[in-house]
Amino acid sequence: MGDDVFYLTTPIYYVNDVPHLGHAYTTVVADFIARWRRLQGREVHFLTGTDEHGLKIARTAEARGLKPKEWTDQIVPRWIELWDALDISNDDFIRTTEERHEEAVQTFMQALHDRGEVYLGTYEGLYCVGCEAFKVPEDLVDGRCPLHGTVPEVVEEDNYFFPLSKYKERLIELYRRDPPFVAPEARRNEVEGKVKQGLEDLSISRTSFDWGIPIPWDTSHVIYVWVEALQNYITAVGYGSDPAMFASVWPADVHFVGKDILWFHTVIWPAMLMALDLPLPHKVFAHGYLQVGGEKMSKSKLTGISPLDLLPTFGSDAYRYYFAREISFGMDGNFSWESMAARYNSDLANDFGNLASRVLTMAQRYLSGVVPSAPQADELTGSEADIIETFISSFRAMEQAVDELAPHDALRAAWVFVRKANAYVEATTPWALAKSGDSRRLEVVLYTLLDSLRLLALILWPIIPRAADELWRRLGNTGSISTATYGVDARPGLIAAGNATVVGAPLFPRIDEAVAAPR
Repeated sequence: MGDDVFYLTTPIYYVNDVPHLGHAYTTVVADFIARWRRLQGREVHFLTGTDEHGLKIARTAEARGLKPKEWTDQIVPRWIELWDALDISNDDFIRTTEERHEEAVQTFMQALHDRGEVYLGTYEGLYCVGCEAFKVPEDLVDGRCPLHGTVPEVVEEDNYFFPLSKYKERLIELYRRDPPFVAPEARRNEVEGKVKQGLEDLSISRTSFDWGIPIPWDTSHVIYVWVEALQNYITAVGYGSDPAMFASVWPADVHFVGKDILWFHTVIWPAMLMALDLPLPHKVFAHGYLQVGGEKMSKSKLTGISPLDLLPTFGSDAYRYYFAREISFGMDGNFSWESMAARYNSDLANDFGNLASRVLTMAQRYLSGVVPSAPQADELTGSEADIIETFISSFRAMEQAVDELAPHDALRAAWVFVRKANAYVEATTPWALAKSGDSRRLEVVLYTLLDSLRLLALILWPIIPRAADELWRRLGNTGSISTATYGVDARPGLIAAGNATVVGAPLFPRIDEAVAAPR
């Protein structure tokens, strides 16, 4: 099932407030992977969306004098607006208040019930509204939720339960048989160790509030938000409604999640799928927290920063590049305005943008902006062989890094080629060749550099699509990079002779690093 489509997902984001940098971090990385796979010629299905049920949403809406659906209808467009501003290329956006989700969730829950995988019981315990999750004392720090700093509420109510405890051995077998299912390795070890300590059955319904999807056989209960939210990954691709689509897309190749929701995705989700004999996702990759001042960003603690605050200064491309390059995906990372400005100027303005400006300017000055004929084999020197070999090795390293879900390593490899191209300019000195009158050698050098820009536009399009498409156009290429494929186009020597090039404004104008961040 699903082998023909590369299916990747972000979490569906909880809409108790507007998005912050942490949400955009996950989504930008997922978009980079999705775009790369498309240029590999893969059919891709990229899903994101919003999680709109639960007690926290109900209380957020109540505090604003609104009904929960009125609140979510107001806030969801803010998320869609951000994904548009960041050029996120998702194929679908699901809301858990959509009929297609709610009906399919009820189908899923009824199937669990019909298989005897649900029973009625009474739950008494501690509930963190911020996490929308029950807590045991061992989860708390000084009696408070470590993520939200709040004291959990004591809850006692009749609930339906899913017999999670009986899946302990099957889950441990999964982690051992298929280690890549949970990544990075440290997260897998963490999950496996906790599962080995034993599992309690999972409360899957609530009666203390009504903002949720009703249990189909007992509408006095609504389905626990984390149980129904996880199902978005299958309800969005035809589970219960479009068997052909479901068969072609599911299972997911990768679920991208934050480490704070790893348990739900690597224990509860696979156990529920096992209960219905449905295929499991191939991988759940948990990245670290994005921190500001050493503290995890949080909407409820008012430490979230809106990505829209950064876009006027840095733009979409630089925003995307910074977060994918600066932070080792899988580890915690710190954001600061200063580090973003420094990375922008160093990598994008100086290394990449300056290279593009210099090469296009020299092509205009020395060749009237026209791409010369491609060099013959006997016209190539060791310098050209070196830059070609550097591209090949950088591209292979990028492919491997993408396969390993390591965007920071992929971009590091790309910059090896960026810097090699800059070094080639200094080594071949086109300005000196122009003065010497060696016109053909000058043409060979500038052809090599223009073709290097073409290759850079191709391999950087997944992370800086606006600048890459603009560079592609300035090189005289027609169409969009989105129609290219790496198998055909990511080879040196393919820029067309006769293309008319354009210099244009700097792709990444330097910014003043001393300018203070907006407040």
